[in-house]
Amino acid sequence: MAQPTLPETMRAWQTVGTGAPDRIRPVTRPVPSPGPGEVLVTVEACGICRTDLHVTDGDLPEHRPHVVPGHEVVGTVARQGPDTWRFAPGDRVGIAWLRSTCGACRWCRSGRENLCPAAEFTGWDEDGGYAEHMIVPEAYAHRIPPELPAEQAAPLLCAGIIGYRALRRAALPPGGRLGLYGFGASAHLTAQLAIAQGAEVHVLTRGAQAQRLALELGAASVGPADAMPPVPLDSSILFAPAGELVPVALAGLQQGGTLALAGIHVSDIPPLSYQAHLFRERTVTSVTANTRRDAEEFLALAARLHIRASVTTYPFEAADEALDDLAHGRFAGVAVLSRAAAAR
Repeated sequence: MAQPTLPETMRAWQTVGTGAPDRIRPVTRPVPSPGPGEVLVTVEACGICRTDLHVTDGDLPEHRPHVVPGHEVVGTVARQGPDTWRFAPGDRVGIAWLRSTCGACRWCRSGRENLCPAAEFTGWDEDGGYAEHMIVPEAYAHRIPPELPAEQAAPLLCAGIIGYRALRRAALPPGGRLGLYGFGASAHLTAQLAIAQGAEVHVLTRGAQAQRLALELGAASVGPADAMPPVPLDSSILFAPAGELVPVALAGLQQGGTLALAGIHVSDIPPLSYQAHLFRERTVTSVTANTRRDAEEFLALAARLHIRASVTTYPFEAADEALDDLAHGRFAGVAVLSRAAAAR
């Protein structure tokens, strides 16, 4: 099949570096060419993730200067590189945080590729979706059903997948009580998944807007993030990047409970008391990235259970505004850059 004709240049947003007055700046770049095993994707939509803030604000160490952020990407395949076979031009694909792994280490061979020491990540090690076009190894792209709108599919590719992995790591028993600390992009999708599977969900978060959304989605209770839940919890997930909430969340667990820390960055954790926080087999665990299997399983569940994101849409030209609104908590749910929105 003939490769489609594409423009020579494209619009993108790139990081500036810590200490600059702005996080990202618009630039014009050449449209990249896919190499062996890669495809070029024309971006339809890209979710705005808190990890993007960690990249732009220096909470995560710089891996690539002036990288294009964005790792919740939905688009169509525009061009194939050599030795590609999974996708053809026009296919809709999703691009997530995990961009590549070595495939040979003990972690990759045991199904834990999220722990691969050589793993690379979209929008951190390589350019991401705050652009009109981007490259992805086709082995790490995910097929998106044509009936799922891009603005809905995009947040599933990180917020949804990480929430799914965090829920598994939290070891919630069937019909158990789950606490969610923080209620942003990932938590509001995880709540829907847990409730659909029979859990009783209690949300502890600041902000009246987030609390209202939690109740609308079926939470059994809402309260401030630093409060005790109304009942002892079997499992909890900390989505807020606030280490000071770790002892608070542990205190809200009943014996044998598990607290999963879902963030890629969390501020310093205060000292813990063994008797008050950990005794009687309470467990603390972390969540690191995702595997491709996580993505496949969650996307299938999301479609079957009709999980839907509460989306605030921004045009491509307002990526800097979207990041600032995320940093200041000006919306509930998720924000998505949409190229379609720019044309409205």
